[in-house]
Amino acid sequence: MELNARTFEEAINRDELVVIDFYADWCGPCRFLSPVLEKLEKEYEGKVKFYKVNVDKSPELANYFGISSIPAVLMFKRGKVVNAFIGALPESAVRAEIEKALNA
Repeated sequence: MELNARTFEEAINRDELVVIDFYADWCGPCRFLSPVLEKLEKEYEGKVKFYKVNVDKSPELANYFGISSIPAVLMFKRGKVVNAFIGALPESAVRAEIEKALNA
């Protein structure tokens, strides 16, 4: 599900872990990361919520969080960032980052 400035706040204020992928359609590494996140979304169903923010459509969100390189993934619990990474990491590394955030 794609978030924008109106839907963002509600999405991140959850007790469960929320993973948000800041991306752009023209970004090659973003296209590499997207299927990895989609696979992990199925794997973590019920434990983690996954969302996307298109930085071209919602530049105010990218600016607010200081996103200057994409893909950038921020992980939230109860509205606070608990983990983040930048770049198209392999599936095993993304899974490790999510596990780290789950245990934060």
